Amino acid sequence: MAERQWEVSSTAPAKPVDFIREIINDDLESGRHTKVVTRFPPEPNGFLHIGHAKSICLNFGLALEYRDRLPGSATRCHLRFDDTDPTKEETLYEEAIKEDVRWLGFEWDGLYHASDYFEKMFEYAEHLIMSGKAYVCSLTDPEVKEYRGSLTTPGRNSPYRERSVDENVDLFRRMRKGEFKDGEHTLRARIDMASANMKMRDPLLYRIRHATHHMTGDAWCIYPMYDYAHPISDAIEGITHSICTLEFENNRELYDWVIDNLMEYAKFPSRPRQYEFARLSLNYTVMSKRRLLELVEGKHVSGWDDPRLPTIAGMRRRGYTPESIRAFCASVGVAKANSTVDMAQLEFCIRDDLNQKAPRVLAVLKPLKVVIENFPEADVEELDASYWPHDVPREGSRKVPFCREIYIEQDDFMLEPPKDFYRLAPGQEVRLRYAYTITCTDVVKDSAGNVTELRCRYDPETLGRNPEGRKVKGTIHWVSARHAVDAEIRLYDRLLSEEAPPTGKDSDFLEAINPNALTVVTGCKLERSLGEAKPGERFQFERQGYFVVDVKDSKPGALVFNRIVTMKDSWARAQKK
Repeated sequence: MAERQWEVSSTAPAKPVDFIREIINDDLESGRHTKVVTRFPPEPNGFLHIGHAKSICLNFGLALEYRDRLPGSATRCHLRFDDTDPTKEETLYEEAIKEDVRWLGFEWDGLYHASDYFEKMFEYAEHLIMSGKAYVCSLTDPEVKEYRGSLTTPGRNSPYRERSVDENVDLFRRMRKGEFKDGEHTLRARIDMASANMKMRDPLLYRIRHATHHMTGDAWCIYPMYDYAHPISDAIEGITHSICTLEFENNRELYDWVIDNLMEYAKFPSRPRQYEFARLSLNYTVMSKRRLLELVEGKHVSGWDDPRLPTIAGMRRRGYTPESIRAFCASVGVAKANSTVDMAQLEFCIRDDLNQKAPRVLAVLKPLKVVIENFPEADVEELDASYWPHDVPREGSRKVPFCREIYIEQDDFMLEPPKDFYRLAPGQEVRLRYAYTITCTDVVKDSAGNVTELRCRYDPETLGRNPEGRKVKGTIHWVSARHAVDAEIRLYDRLLSEEAPPTGKDSDFLEAINPNALTVVTGCKLERSLGEAKPGERFQFERQGYFVVDVKDSKPGALVFNRIVTMKDSWARAQKK
């Protein structure tokens, strides 16, 4: 079922005013802008992750919010693919990005590509050359790095910096015609090789790439650099507020340089300004596209939608809801300083959301057979079981069959229990959820001494109540052995066993992968009603956690469930132990 688009209404609670909203409010009050036009500008070179979700929620959320405040305005949010590197970008990634944005509950007001503006960008580059602001450089990549200098030493001018305008125009046009090999020439801005900002030391504007582009085919063999294409795309589209993460803070000076040196010539419809906010970082995972790509291409995970990954596709398959991710992004807020958010904060948001949405059902992951000796062998009793606890204002129930043979969790029985063990043990009584109390009278073991079966007796007077004078402290879940549905359960946990990836070589983070990030449990026994569960449906397995029917591998008669999250923060408890 398609998720409903998130809406911001005039009756919604007021959003907290962060520094981005303060800037926008000031711009509107001063008359600098009469509308708010934002954009989400991903590069189509990989799948989006939870960090991108924060940017999606901010940019699309701002457009919705200010559209509500400025009725009749042209307030918009664009989805634009900054597709300037044909060697890394694919249509596959674009389609995945569009699916992610829509799944999160947003719809763009216009779909654009940087490649839509390649002809204009070429024209503007020629204008910079003719204005003496750009030149064709023939240094190799290693030579460019050598000439750039360092943070403590100024760079040196390229020996090609003083080429004439005519020579530069001729070389640039021949670059476009395909007369040169990759890397033979570049177009560079003529700014300041002694600038304290390394980004301003005659940065590259164009490079030669004899590669087929997924949108423009073989029409081009030169491609603009991101820092050149990005501000021009914003300006052409009339973006008012170019919002990005803090790693682009040093790029802002170049962004402004490009716009300021083209504004009079190009007559852009707006003068966009860049504002940076803190990116979203989570512990116990990786948020680098490069590292995520290494995990996928190295077959360390099953693909971009592997539920262990922080990709939006992976989280969707794991069973996270768009509402929970939006709530998480809102709880993190918009700040100016980078910080790392605890994974437990994200897990709280999904528990809080699913508490109101996921019906409660019974599932036994590691079954232990129980024979209730005083229950008639042929009888089946249909017991009422509500899908919802008393504190969730929803209605709905089902019948769960109760018969002579049932399954309980292996962990709910101990031969020699400690004093505070309130589950099943020899001679000890426990209540079965929605059913009766039973008492263990005998234990069956195999030749190795392993417990294979329990013999119990039930008290027919205890359905839904405790007889006078008896207090049964423990309640456990169970399923009817005769009616149980078989399933495979995949227990997902944190991707890394360490809070942060190692800081050495890029590949070192592979050593920190949590070996228990995925545990596959087969032979699980589920209650009868789950036999009709559909891919994507979410449930709370009582006492176990929240689970979803896997959308790719689950089939009728061969159910596969993914654990979304445990009932409580079991990771924190395990770490303390």
